[in-house]
Amino acid sequence: MANTPNVPRPVQIFEVSTLYGAATVAAALDAGQFGPRDAARRILLVSNNASVPETATALPLMSGFEGLAARFDETRDWNAMIRPHHPGGWMPRLDDAPLWERVLRLGWGLGDAQVELVVESLHAGPARALTAIFGGSTIHVYADGLMSYGPTRDRLPYAVGRRVERLLHLDLVPGLRPMLLSEYGVRAETVLDDAFRRVLAELGEAAASDPALTRAARSEPTAVLLGQYLAALDILTQEEEEQLHLRMLHGAVAAGHDSVLFKPHPSAPASYSRALEKTAAEAGIRLTVLDRPLLAEAVYERCRPSLVVGCFSTAMLTAATYYGVPIAKVGTEVLLRRLRPYQNSNRVPVTLVDFLVADLERGETPTAEVAVPTKRADDAGALLRTVGYCMQAELHPGLREDAASWLTERLDGTTEDYFSRKRLTALELPGRDNSARAQLLRRVPALGRISRRAGAARSGAE
Repeated sequence: MANTPNVPRPVQIFEVSTLYGAATVAAALDAGQFGPRDAARRILLVSNNASVPETATALPLMSGFEGLAARFDETRDWNAMIRPHHPGGWMPRLDDAPLWERVLRLGWGLGDAQVELVVESLHAGPARALTAIFGGSTIHVYADGLMSYGPTRDRLPYAVGRRVERLLHLDLVPGLRPMLLSEYGVRAETVLDDAFRRVLAELGEAAASDPALTRAARSEPTAVLLGQYLAALDILTQEEEEQLHLRMLHGAVAAGHDSVLFKPHPSAPASYSRALEKTAAEAGIRLTVLDRPLLAEAVYERCRPSLVVGCFSTAMLTAATYYGVPIAKVGTEVLLRRLRPYQNSNRVPVTLVDFLVADLERGETPTAEVAVPTKRADDAGALLRTVGYCMQAELHPGLREDAASWLTERLDGTTEDYFSRKRLTALELPGRDNSARAQLLRRVPALGRISRRAGAARSGAE
């Protein structure tokens, strides 16, 4: 129904910080998941959350962005609006939120229009600020990666949680339901596969004229290696991550590939590529390094590889689910042991990939079915609910019985890496440490705190 002359058209503000996220939102719009095109004024709010935004490629400069932005009435720059503050950490003071709302309504010409927010993560800076400023707005959350299958990172303020209407997510693991925001009764809604695939094709077409991608396609790579720059997250050292990439290369070569493309993370050091190039040259392997701010999906569109290798990148699951390309993992077992604390949000993506994706170094056959032969989405769901409970037991007390049952039946040498003995002990779950010392520490928490401080002191002295 058309708006009456006295009622301003509603405004939908879509906050994005990545091209993949913008593609997800564009697909939802194309599929009609935000209503008819003329039902609301649509603002694309771009945020650059890099540690040093000035050194990162701005989203509007990335290949394909212009086509995605055409679906909106206008594009705004969040960094410019709140400068000199950094969008990753800035929040208006509680008393200043109404003032900021007046500033944004005036600056963006919103008037008295009703505002809907569409945001990436309620715990990230841009979304936290926007939900505080527009305190009466309805909120939609979109998740473009594997973290949506895990629990909400922290408890949300009641004033925010009650306003979240739905979680839009890609069906990266068909049949698996997200845990994110489920404790608030938020409805999960899948972004339609066909719509997302068409948007990816559009981005691939937009990148076709990129000279680096054109040269890469001419090399006819049959295997693509995905870098993630885990050293930046303090999960691996740079040397360890460099070795991880070399393991990916050796695995691809052992699987019969002699033309390989490496797509490094945009922020990764050049040494990663040089080490791979040296090893490839010595082995007589044709290696192409595509160091461009392009989505991995553009590579799939233009190069049509027959294998994608990674650690736990979302782009691995995209390759299998949307392109039918077999995928294989390398190095997840190290990450499962390294992630700290146990509640680290990366734990769910790593667990999913480790559980469902073929291991290249163990000789498992890569598949595009997003599951090794003996494992299914419902098996992954039971595992993730158990991991999710262990990560955020306070938010999901109703999962305790199922988690205890799973651990009793399934915890063994093949699944123990998914759990921390310390965490199981703290939650008094099967698999916990039942030593006399552990029991004493559980009875007298103060002793545990003293022990931890002493351990920290020893580590500092070393």
